[in-house]
Amino acid sequence: MTGIGPRLREERERLELTQREFGQVGGVEPNAQGKYENGERSPRADYLAAVSTIGVDVLYVVLGRRTPLAEQALSGREENVLETYRTLPTSGQAVLSNLASSLAEMAANYSTRSTVQKKTRARNTPD
Repeated sequence: MTGIGPRLREERERLELTQREFGQVGGVEPNAQGKYENGERSPRADYLAAVSTIGVDVLYVVLGRRTPLAEQALSGREENVLETYRTLPTSGQAVLSNLASSLAEMAANYSTRSTVQKKTRARNTPD
């Protein structure tokens, strides 16, 4: 993905919002949101400031670089993981990164399966 539009769409999808919902946050109509995402128009600074309040990484949207996470924002447990990661050789960092990705994927799959199971049980429960 290159350009502001696709990155803006990526951020909207990451936050699981519709174009209408996202546009409301930024103070624009859904058609304007669509034009931003398709690269037909560029968002204004006040729009970007507004969507940043819901967690949009504006640096990423505009420049394509993720905003670095301030270490002060990390919990003690997160700091420990980061310090441990930094002490590992490159091969160990790769293994840890793969493990974290696998665990996140498993958690997402479990969450989805759990939601489907709850909905199925609810439908099968007699009134």
